[in-house]
Amino acid sequence: MNILFIHQNFPGQFKFLAPALVQQGHRVLAMTMQKTDAKNWQGVELVNYKAARGTTPNVHPWVSDFETKTIRGEACFRAALAMKAQGFTPDVIVAHHGWGESLFLKDVWPTAKLGIYCEFFYPPSGADVGFDPEFPETDPGDVCRLRLKNLNNLLHFEVADAGISPTQWQASTFPDGFRHKITVIHDGIDTHMVSPNPAVTLNLKKSDGSDIALSKNDEVITFVNRNLEPYRGYHTFMRALPALLQARPNARILIVGGNDVSYGARPDKAKYGSDHWKDIFIQEVRPQISDANWQRVHFLGHVPYQYFIPLLQLSSVHVYLTYPFVLSWSLLEAMSAGCAIVASDTMPLREAILQNETGRLVNFFDPAAITREVCALLDNPDERLRLGSKARAFAQSHYDLQSVCLPAQLKWVESLR
Repeated sequence: MNILFIHQNFPGQFKFLAPALVQQGHRVLAMTMQKTDAKNWQGVELVNYKAARGTTPNVHPWVSDFETKTIRGEACFRAALAMKAQGFTPDVIVAHHGWGESLFLKDVWPTAKLGIYCEFFYPPSGADVGFDPEFPETDPGDVCRLRLKNLNNLLHFEVADAGISPTQWQASTFPDGFRHKITVIHDGIDTHMVSPNPAVTLNLKKSDGSDIALSKNDEVITFVNRNLEPYRGYHTFMRALPALLQARPNARILIVGGNDVSYGARPDKAKYGSDHWKDIFIQEVRPQISDANWQRVHFLGHVPYQYFIPLLQLSSVHVYLTYPFVLSWSLLEAMSAGCAIVASDTMPLREAILQNETGRLVNFFDPAAITREVCALLDNPDERLRLGSKARAFAQSHYDLQSVCLPAQLKWVESLR
């Protein structure tokens, strides 16, 4: 087949699937907004496109999101017309439609089958919106804005032949009229590569510039976000630190994540005194933590993948918190690495973290509960080993790339033909 992938930051969720289709003998192209001179990635032919204009100044805020998606959709549409003029016609298009790029591709290739990556539909309640009372919506019109935010989803339902979603809960957020077209298959975790390593060591720089070598003999508590923000429970975790550091005088806290915003709103600088969530919650808890204890908190920023896996392998207890929203790969990688996990009792985590089987679930808003569970596990190495082993076994049986997810994804693509 001729197969076309659409992802503005390719490969994204298709980093395993696209090369696997090349290996099967298909011709695979990918359209991306990434600026690159490369013409090929692991056998996938790359086609760049870019927006011809920016968003309109002072456009109505309820429609600004859809205007942005329309601009991207037009850019992809015009690049597709050029590809068609050069003789390319896909049999199958696989798109992450969340940014709007695939909106008009059926107008270029009406006979192509379109499968979309159904990451999230925005419900007005019962998911991320309104979940955290600390950050309430201040404009009653936000419910209207949210309805219009789903325009991109709704328009895709008219042209898409099928969908794929990584978790049952994420699929369940989509309306019944399209839900029956969605197949639930996770992107997949390479559980062979991401595995426990009792001999792992990691060197850290202390604030005075000296090195410290950590091993599995050390108490290491890990917390990972793409960016440190409320959607992923950064504020709750930070509020657990004063008691946690006091209770565990030998523990080191390794915090991975950037200083930007991936999800939700940026903080109001006039209200909080900073426009970075990271700094806001450091300032909140720092007066409760002694200088000596603060030296054991390490903000690592974005960590290259080759160092990220050893960090998980090193972890004594891994903490993962999230609003009811999309599931992070990092949780499943922590499970695959054999981590003992303390996680928020929110969806879709309950699909992976089974209480007292593959981890411990706590109230998202309860720093004291996080502290209690982390300390209980640090005091019980046998229980950590049991939970970590069960978590790894669950990851292998449900999310393994080679034996579970990739074969199912390939079968799904084949079904679109």
